[in-house]
Amino acid sequence: MILLGLAGVGALTAQEGVISRQEALAAVYPDATVTRDRVILTTEQMSAVAAVARVDMQGKIFPRYIARKNEIVVGRAYIDTHTAKTERQSVLVSLDTAGQIIRVDVTVFFEPAQYMAPQDFLRQYDGQVLHDELVIRRGIRPVTGASFTGRAVNNAVRRVLALDQVLQAKVTEAP
Repeated sequence: MILLGLAGVGALTAQEGVISRQEALAAVYPDATVTRDRVILTTEQMSAVAAVARVDMQGKIFPRYIARKNEIVVGRAYIDTHTAKTERQSVLVSLDTAGQIIRVDVTVFFEPAQYMAPQDFLRQYDGQVLHDELVIRRGIRPVTGASFTGRAVNNAVRRVLALDQVLQAKVTEAP
């Protein structure tokens, strides 16, 4: 487990839309103590996450961050690393204690910069939970000129929301 000191981090410094995990976590969970661990899914959990998310799994290991204030959990965040078009991308999906998205941030992006999902696309996920309309061209507007990236981000968000439900044992049926 790694302890991250996040208090006192100033304005966000993003280069070409990429923000560090520490900067993103500090912005989402100000004045919180954030610890990191790693979730390694069992075969059963992987199947459950895939069924609930309705997207393919991209691995069974997910870095997870738990944010606490005064020893009380105030949120969870997960990193989902996947292929956007041909190269790797990692997104940090930060949730509140109810499993609702606070914010989605790109933390790694190895595709050309013009294919990165813009902030207004990512902000569509703020306040969302996993539901049937959380799909490109339904409840989520597509990214012009970066459709592979948009689909990859959407799949990652769905995966993380389903992962959190499975880990929090909130799964009763697929949404």
